[in-house]
Amino acid sequence: MQDTQLYQQILGLVAPWRVTGVSMKRETRTIEVAVECADQVWCCPECGQRAHLHDYETRRWRHLDSCQFKTLLVANVPRVKCPDHGTVTVKVPWAEKHSRFTTYFERLAIDLMLECSISGACELMGISWAEADGIKQRAVRRGLARKPAAPMPALCVDEKSFGRGHDYVTLVLRAPGEGAATVQHIADGRTKEALDGFWKSLTPEQLGSVRAVAMDMWEPYLLSTRAHLPDADAKIVHDPFHLVRHLNDAVDAVRRSEHKALLARGDARLSNSRQVWLYGFERLPEKWEARMDELRTQKLKTARAWAIKEMFRELWTCRNLTQGRAFFADWFAWAIRSRLAPIRRAARMMKRHVEQILTIFVHRLTNAAAEGMNNKIQGLIKKAFGYRNRHRFKTDILFHCGGLELYPAFSQ
Repeated sequence: MQDTQLYQQILGLVAPWRVTGVSMKRETRTIEVAVECADQVWCCPECGQRAHLHDYETRRWRHLDSCQFKTLLVANVPRVKCPDHGTVTVKVPWAEKHSRFTTYFERLAIDLMLECSISGACELMGISWAEADGIKQRAVRRGLARKPAAPMPALCVDEKSFGRGHDYVTLVLRAPGEGAATVQHIADGRTKEALDGFWKSLTPEQLGSVRAVAMDMWEPYLLSTRAHLPDADAKIVHDPFHLVRHLNDAVDAVRRSEHKALLARGDARLSNSRQVWLYGFERLPEKWEARMDELRTQKLKTARAWAIKEMFRELWTCRNLTQGRAFFADWFAWAIRSRLAPIRRAARMMKRHVEQILTIFVHRLTNAAAEGMNNKIQGLIKKAFGYRNRHRFKTDILFHCGGLELYPAFSQ
């Protein structure tokens, strides 16, 4: 088999495209494959109507290496003159419009960037960082354009820190059902407008398919969901992790106040105990068990606050909504009578949102998928050694976590 026939088969070319020559340059370890189009009748690639040949443009594309030799496709691509679209370049079957790489090469590049850092992929493929980033950007745009308007029965809303301080992006995830959790929406900030953009992007059928939305008690998210989602209050589920975090903050506030008062009397028994009180009883490290046993049996306000927090965590062991409602009423009565101001503030906040706390017994949905996604995104940040560009940060999240169809399609 001649070289031209071999590459004709490798590239999968059919008439009117054909390989006319293959040349190897040993000094640069490069193979050039010459391709031409034998067609005499032209159509506009935009609208398909008959067009006149205007001229030819010589273009080059990077292809998969041949025996570790860099392989390039070279072709004089016809440019045609369309009455409606002007002078446009004919579409080639081995690459997408405006790409300098063949479809085969881009698919390999996407696979490599999904598995390793962009710098590592560049080294393996022998391309620049800017070229690899261009492939990634096109892949995400392609995936978003192909994304179907699928039903979204269960969603998770959360924020992710972009940089230092209060710099966030809002994330909306489709909760795992038949497949893994996927990021459906990313927007700057954690404002009402950041979430409004997601709800507005859904079709009426998609909005009607939403059965439950897990989120924390952040007011802008609640306002946005109530403004766009029908019967929102019955579908919002406040996540247990965030609820317990509010109570942990209250316990720590009690500890700091009591520790200050005890130190004034020369009593340092609460020194270096912050982490001890933040653990759930069943997850307390063995090295702190003895100290916790000693502290929680003493008449300490912190011990009482911790016990109230631990009782609240028992809410999710209830078997149904009726039991959950009765349990919350008992817990709230104890918290309000505690005479611990931080605990009482947290309890009143829980009371205002009690209906959305108890919806967990209806929908059985938590924000665990969002917390797992945050860990995955943190891994991307470490792999990239941080992001200076917010747009690339969001692109990477969609590339790795968006569940998009990233690969370019083969065409003839």
